[in-house]
Amino acid sequence: MEAIRNHTGFIYPLNRDNVDTDQIIPKQFLKRIERTGFGQFLFYNWRFDEKGNKRKDFSLNDPKYSRATILLTGHNFGCGSSREHAPWALLDYGFKVIIAPSFADIFYNNSLKNGILLIEMDERQIRSWMEKAERSQYHLQIDLEKQQIRDEENNIVRFNFPEEHKEKLLNGWDEIDLTLKLNDKIAAFEKAGGIIA
Repeated sequence: MEAIRNHTGFIYPLNRDNVDTDQIIPKQFLKRIERTGFGQFLFYNWRFDEKGNKRKDFSLNDPKYSRATILLTGHNFGCGSSREHAPWALLDYGFKVIIAPSFADIFYNNSLKNGILLIEMDERQIRSWMEKAERSQYHLQIDLEKQQIRDEENNIVRFNFPEEHKEKLLNGWDEIDLTLKLNDKIAAFEKAGGIIA
């Protein structure tokens, strides 16, 4: 997966709590075998009407958010089923970072495994940035190494992030990469006939 150290991008504010994985990517679009191509179906029932036309009343369809790569949202984002298609759809659409007061556990782990940076942040801070992004395009600069976010007013907000996940994202290591790091030990184990020394 792609490493992420620093990211600067525009915000899309989705001011909703308890957004579940069926809202992120509805079940009828889970038939694809590849991990790509799901972005077009992201938030499908909110973005499109019954005829497949874009809804004017859903903010992601506003052209000012067309280049957004940072999603700001509410509590318990990614709840519901364990489908890995949800982070695939978000990533394929273009979101690299999601900031929320809290995330559903399975979604959190699935997203990190696919290279999305998830940041838990104070709700008041999120709402402040949301209000600014609702008025006009607003960007943030995120430094994972320093664990800090710089906004357009040059304010710096620090965030907590688990060290084991940080190392994986900084290096772009997925589960296969981590297994390959143990290749010498695996080879030695096989050579010894599967006997642990």
